[in-house]
Amino acid sequence: MPPDTSPASPAIHQPWPLRDKIAFVGIGTTRYGNFPETDSYGLGCEALNAALDDAGLKPSEIDGLIVNRIPSYERFAEIMGINPQYCLLTEAPGRFSGVSLALAAQAIASGAAETIALVYGNNGRSVRMLYGGGDSQWSPWGMTSPGAIHAMMWQRHMHEFGTTHADLGPVSVAFRHHACLNPDAVMHGRPITLEDHAAARPICEPLKLLDYCLINDGAVAWIMTSAERARDLRRPAVLLSGYARQDAFHYGSAPADDFWYPNLSATRSVYDRAGFGRDDIQGLGIYDNFSPTVMFSLEGLGFCKQGESGDFVRDGTLQLGTDGAKGGRWPTNTSGGHLSDSYMQGWGIIAECVRQLRDDCGDRQIPNAQAMQYICATNIAQSLILRRDA
Repeated sequence: MPPDTSPASPAIHQPWPLRDKIAFVGIGTTRYGNFPETDSYGLGCEALNAALDDAGLKPSEIDGLIVNRIPSYERFAEIMGINPQYCLLTEAPGRFSGVSLALAAQAIASGAAETIALVYGNNGRSVRMLYGGGDSQWSPWGMTSPGAIHAMMWQRHMHEFGTTHADLGPVSVAFRHHACLNPDAVMHGRPITLEDHAAARPICEPLKLLDYCLINDGAVAWIMTSAERARDLRRPAVLLSGYARQDAFHYGSAPADDFWYPNLSATRSVYDRAGFGRDDIQGLGIYDNFSPTVMFSLEGLGFCKQGESGDFVRDGTLQLGTDGAKGGRWPTNTSGGHLSDSYMQGWGIIAECVRQLRDDCGDRQIPNAQAMQYICATNIAQSLILRRDA
């Protein structure tokens, strides 16, 4: 049965207890590239210092710390001069950007900490980290990388629905267009066309080079606190209005033959929790480790019917306008995303959603952005809605 694509509407029952109670108050990112002179600690410190400056806070005012891809929270806290009453190191996969956010929100709401720094640091490019290869959980099927898993999923999608590799082209082209509007993006100044996407070097059939994310060194930091405290700080608060998550592991070590659709469909509860319908959202941040993930996300959250994402994205739906043109209805990954900004495993995409809601995005700004939605399609599927504080 095709998914219900009617606009999600606000709930009439008791609101989600955390609705608009938690806020982002500081965002910091580093450059992205190849930096062998430093490591994940140095990159993380650079990002967190930028976030502290953004928020107008001192390290001594941070009483909670969550780190990701940084080997030791103890060492990181020591370097930064932070003595938190709450600390945690979360697992490396990119789904843990959203998981970390939810854990921080819960900690603040429960009183475990008042102001939490969340820091992601990755020096994967300079140390030549391989995402896959060798003895992986997928090796019995001959697939030793995440790219192979997603390639197999898109092969199945093409078989079931008649989609093609060309249907992925508008995703890659839109995100590269956004990167060309973002002076900090790795692929800034390097536009691509649909023809470039089709002619790119094959990696794992049917996926090609421009369907893959960009591995780089870099770091991202967020600072979160209560909405009440946020209103006394330097920058406009961005509120967490809703968060939803669904886990399923019956295909944990093999391609998801349902495209994570049941998981994603369950996260549509985010609209009720946030009190927002889809039509109230101005832009999207979608976890795009590979271009098919964007299609699975759009279908799973009901932006289009299952199997129809190729038609949905074809006419620039995900792309900002050029030179004052209106652009598509759902500008997505306006920094360039993982495909054209850098692969910061969801952390940078969430940071971009916050920046959009503070009007910090310059040439890539979505006009009058009031609410943004983040979607992560994995076997820990998540969606969250952020809004500008009124």
